[in-house]
Amino acid sequence: MYIFGYGSLMNSSSRQLTGQTGNACPAVVEGLIRSWGTVDDSYQASPLVAQRGDGLVNGVLLNVSADELSQFDQRERGYHRIQLESTAIQTELSFSANDEIWVYVKDAPMPPTHKSPILQTYVDTVLTGCLEISEAFAHLFVQHTIGWEHPRENDRHQPRYVNYAGILPEHRDKVDQILGQVFT
Repeated sequence: MYIFGYGSLMNSSSRQLTGQTGNACPAVVEGLIRSWGTVDDSYQASPLVAQRGDGLVNGVLLNVSADELSQFDQRERGYHRIQLESTAIQTELSFSANDEIWVYVKDAPMPPTHKSPILQTYVDTVLTGCLEISEAFAHLFVQHTIGWEHPRENDRHQPRYVNYAGILPEHRDKVDQILGQVFT
């Protein structure tokens, strides 16, 4: 079975904080919209959320066991898991009729606020995961993510994102360069 990760699960160091997966295989899913949004009151920040809609989302497919799936269910609390149709996925993987492909979604998320902002360390984590694939993949992520205009907090000096891992100074520089190209 597979999980389609479209946020911090794209970052190999971050996802290893939760459980073991197979190799990450890049994919694009049609029929989803990714945005910045609140999940529930226990979150002190606004992570990425996906919901069904007329859009496309890039991410990675992660092969997981049933035991590991329950660990990721814990990590993704506040979301619910839905099954994806393999026909909606563009990837180099071949699926069998028995393969289950899951994604974590949030119906009707609220936008980020000053009390629950987009954290820079979360952005760093996600874009570093994208850069594990390619710079073009990172640009696709930025282009197909809604809500960049909402409140953001630069917490690099004191990271607040709990699954922050594997970020080197050169990653932060590249993230700043990519965001600077998009938001100038």
